[in-house]
Amino acid sequence: MKKKFLITCGVIICCMSILLLVGYEKANRNSVKINYGESAIYTEEDMKEAISKIIERFNKFKGCKLYSLSCISDDKCNNEDNIKWMNDLESANDNKEVFTQCIAFESSFRSPINGGGAWIANSEYNWSWWLARSENGDWKLMTWGY
Repeated sequence: MKKKFLITCGVIICCMSILLLVGYEKANRNSVKINYGESAIYTEEDMKEAISKIIERFNKFKGCKLYSLSCISDDKCNNEDNIKWMNDLESANDNKEVFTQCIAFESSFRSPINGGGAWIANSEYNWSWWLARSENGDWKLMTWGY
C-alpha cells in the first residue's frame, strides 16, 4: 500500500513539474517587449503581421531568448533607397515580386547559455530585421543580423 502511494505521488509530482516547465517556457516566450513607435505609414496591425514573420524565424534559433523588438522610424526604413535594396535582394534570388514598402525592426536577444554554432555563449545580440511587401501583399522577411 505504501509503495503504491509513493509511486502515485511520484507520478503526480513529475506531471506537475512538466506542466510548470511548459508554462514557464510559454511565459518566457511571451515576455517580448514590443515598441511599435509612431508610424504615419503602417498601422499596429501591419506591424504585428511583420513581427509575426520575425518571431516565426527567431523561434528557429534554438536556445535564444528574444527580449525586445522596436520598429525603426518611417524615414529611416521606408525610403526609396531601402525599397530599392529590398527589390535588389528579391531579384538576386531570381524572384519577380516588386516591393513598394519596407519596414525594419531592431531587436535585443540572448544567445544560448552554452553557445554553439556561430553563437557566443550567453551573449546579448542587437540585430536589425528587414521586411518588404508589394502593394496589398504579405510581409516577406528579407534579411536580418547586425
